[in-house]
Amino acid sequence: MKRWRSSATACKARAIKDGWVPGKTLFDIDEAVRRGTIIQFLVSDAAQRAIWPVVEQNLKPGDALCFSHGFSIAYRKQTGVVPPKSVDVILVAPKGSGTSVRRNFLTGAGINSSFAIEQDATGRAKERCLAVGIGIGSGYLFPTTFQREVFSDLTGERGVLMGALAGIMEAQYDVLRGNGHSPSEAFNETVEELTQSLIRLVDENGMDWMYANCSATAQRGALDWKPRFKKAVLPVFKDLYNRVKTGKECARVLSACGKADYQKQLTKELNTLGNSEMWRAGKAVRALRPKEAARAIAKGTKGVAGRAAN
Repeated sequence: MKRWRSSATACKARAIKDGWVPGKTLFDIDEAVRRGTIIQFLVSDAAQRAIWPVVEQNLKPGDALCFSHGFSIAYRKQTGVVPPKSVDVILVAPKGSGTSVRRNFLTGAGINSSFAIEQDATGRAKERCLAVGIGIGSGYLFPTTFQREVFSDLTGERGVLMGALAGIMEAQYDVLRGNGHSPSEAFNETVEELTQSLIRLVDENGMDWMYANCSATAQRGALDWKPRFKKAVLPVFKDLYNRVKTGKECARVLSACGKADYQKQLTKELNTLGNSEMWRAGKAVRALRPKEAARAIAKGTKGVAGRAAN
């Protein structure tokens, strides 16, 4: 608990620096819960377990307890987070990081979210849940359950979205470097082209459209090698999902993230990642990107729409 008090002090200082005013818009957890009617429980999963007794003591009948992630409820036997029957328990899970949610809200772009109702004590849980989703800028809200949200989320984060992506990038970079390619060339062919070009085409209109708008040589190679990569990683993803489903990944999170020196260990791990040759090369490559502000492309300009079909 000492660690959480120290972390809370640091977070409070940061909140004040960002403009929150103690006693007006910034309160200690117990008072914030007493004052609120929809309680946004958005601290880290390990922290939720630690501060849950304070939150539980100050909930009032008719309150709504709102999560952005299904972890604490889906794994309640391990977290001990069991809300009283007198409150609504709802979920609005944006499909992006908190930073992305905030940026998209400010620009008006918004970000889609999933939603779930675990407990409807007031008869208004769904109404309140959708209101929160719209309030944070969700353009579309699709239904799920707390369990399905956390199983898919943990699999995605450890897999394609973060863990697998970083691992695959490192493997390709290492092979290119081992065969004499320069750091910048290896980084460009592993990361830069993906983030600055190809993934944007996928975002626009799907993987097949991205393939259609690349060279014939790239298309053929990608289509030929995709099944081999799928076969190689499918057993890993099956193992990953099983660990998520059986609670082993939950236990790992609570054990690792709950340690007193976790922030120190995390900083060490992230520094090792950031100071690796690949990401030092990435920093140099990013510094060489064109600095001119993007210009608007006039309607009707030729050559920018992409191929509608092969």
